[in-house]
Amino acid sequence: MFKSLVLVACLACIGSVLTSPAYTTKYDNVDLDEIIANDRLFTNYYKCLMDTGACSPDGAELKKVLPDAIATECGGCSDKQKEGAKKIFKFLIEKKPEEWKALEGKYDPSGSYKAKYDAQLKAL
Repeated sequence: MFKSLVLVACLACIGSVLTSPAYTTKYDNVDLDEIIANDRLFTNYYKCLMDTGACSPDGAELKKVLPDAIATECGGCSDKQKEGAKKIFKFLIEKKPEEWKALEGKYDPSGSYKAKYDAQLKAL
């Protein structure tokens, strides 16, 4: 009986791990509107991602998971993170095209992800 309970508990834990986002949700309440409305804040995040400035804890986390998120179509993202990514991509494409181009050069030097996501990005 005890072994059965342990097995059920282990399976429940594994199931919850497999269905939860792979990336931390600790920073999901960062105010993205504040960041894109404030040049100083935006520039700090941009410099962090481009390795030209210091990273805040949430910027460092973003920088750490960004390559995987791009490669997996945000497979480990929460719904809130996916919506935030769309908001930031739209902002970059429309308002900061030079920075967008530089980020593409750093995180997609071969252009393979750009080709893969081009239709989605145009729909933003």
